[in-house]
Amino acid sequence: MKKRRGPAKNKKKTPKKGPKSPNAVDQNYSQKEEIRLNKFIAHSGLCSRREADRFIAEGKVKVNGKRATELGMSVRRMDKVEVDGQHIALEPFVYLLLNKPKNTITTTDDDKGRNTVLNEVENATGARVYPVGRLDRNTTGLLILTNDGDLAHRLMHPSFKVKKTYEVESERMLSDEELSQLAKGVELEDGVAKGHQIKRFVDMPKSFQIAVFEGRNRLIRRMVEHFGTSVSKLKRVEYAGLNLKGVKMGRWRYLKQREINDLRRLVKLDTLDFNKK
Repeated sequence: MKKRRGPAKNKKKTPKKGPKSPNAVDQNYSQKEEIRLNKFIAHSGLCSRREADRFIAEGKVKVNGKRATELGMSVRRMDKVEVDGQHIALEPFVYLLLNKPKNTITTTDDDKGRNTVLNEVENATGARVYPVGRLDRNTTGLLILTNDGDLAHRLMHPSFKVKKTYEVESERMLSDEELSQLAKGVELEDGVAKGHQIKRFVDMPKSFQIAVFEGRNRLIRRMVEHFGTSVSKLKRVEYAGLNLKGVKMGRWRYLKQREINDLRRLVKLDTLDFNKK
């Protein structure tokens, strides 16, 4: 499984201010309330708490200009916190759903100038958001972007077995026996991979739908390649109970309050109170 990207070597430009999310949630910390440093970093949207601990241990975190040396230290919202030279802050939590188009990189920036998922939503919000997991360049479909580091980390963690559903078109039609083998599990170089709820599209015999509960790199493509053919089209149509209904290719929308809390319940996080002022 691809790890979530940490601080970029080249500092990312601050997004342009766009329409405010109707479901943005302020983190409700006062300026002087003490917050554990790794939690502060995770709640900035940069990474998970575990990754934040690693950045602290590697000496990449500064608080008010001084290098942080204790994993358990606390900071306040008013403090200046930097990770690898990048200033971070407790911005309101924002949650977006993007229907990722083809030829788009799932990363925060690209030194080759290629289109990224952030280019697709750059005017969506003034907050810095990050993609939850990755879809490779030519895979289209559902992608969540958020600055809620704890939620992103848990959605990607294999222990939570988050369901992902794909529509697949292969160069050669897979036989019924081969589709059955996918359901039983096929041996890949990094272990057995198993598909679930597999069904062929009657009017498109080369196409089928498959669900998986893990996020290994190029998993669906490698499962198809196991049978000596390749994937010609791949689209993620569902993720963690969300779907693409009403979201055209290349467009995005904010997640609804119910959807946000459903995601948090799914990965054993406390729900958010959207009415709290």
